[in-house]
Amino acid sequence: MSERLMRSPLLLAALLVASAAIGAALYGLVAPMLGGGDDARVEQLVKDTILENPEILPEAMDNLRNREVGKAVASNQAAITQAFGNAWEGDPEGDVTLVAYMDYACGFCRTSLPIIERLVESDPNLRVVYRELPVLSEQSRIAAQWSLAAAEQGKFMEFHDALYGAGQLSEATIERAIASAGLDRTRASEVAGSPRASEEINRNLGVAGQLGMSGTPSWVIGDRMLSGALPFEALQQAVREARSAR
Repeated sequence: MSERLMRSPLLLAALLVASAAIGAALYGLVAPMLGGGDDARVEQLVKDTILENPEILPEAMDNLRNREVGKAVASNQAAITQAFGNAWEGDPEGDVTLVAYMDYACGFCRTSLPIIERLVESDPNLRVVYRELPVLSEQSRIAAQWSLAAAEQGKFMEFHDALYGAGQLSEATIERAIASAGLDRTRASEVAGSPRASEEINRNLGVAGQLGMSGTPSWVIGDRMLSGALPFEALQQAVREARSAR
């Protein structure tokens, strides 16, 4: 077995990851059977079990990943769930917060908007927080800065809806959204170009990296992170699970 492991670094890496995820559980089951006190023997049996049942690796690695995401969410709770200005909707005292990380250049984010609205309408105890995650283009970051400026003026949803409804992101569509939202342009320009706005965006990017977000839209619900344009049912189920885990 050891020669097989040495010949396959990938298998060894997967084994180590899986062992970390399920080793404690297996140890708890196996150690009493062996009378305890023989850690090396138990560890070897755990490794043998994984090698003989490789189908458990994906689930084990998913469990490990979810555990690490949960820790990262807990350590960044304020940066995730505390809205910038009024960049939120739903129940301000909601028992579950769904956090949507979005990019104004992201078509999948645009198609997710009706699903978010349906969630808010169907769940009176849900709070939705929007976070800027401009990863697709230079225009994405400019749009994110103006979005934060709108949130600072209490006009986030007006700007948000206007810009997503304007079509492909561009300087022209950003300008139209600014006008449509009725922003105080001088004040908004100051906020958009401020260190506070840059810090907010950079903080979001940093948290996204810690959570392993692969793009937009990404979602944080309870202690879970989900990625992609998910159907209503998937997000609704995640909200239900977060609520039941409280």
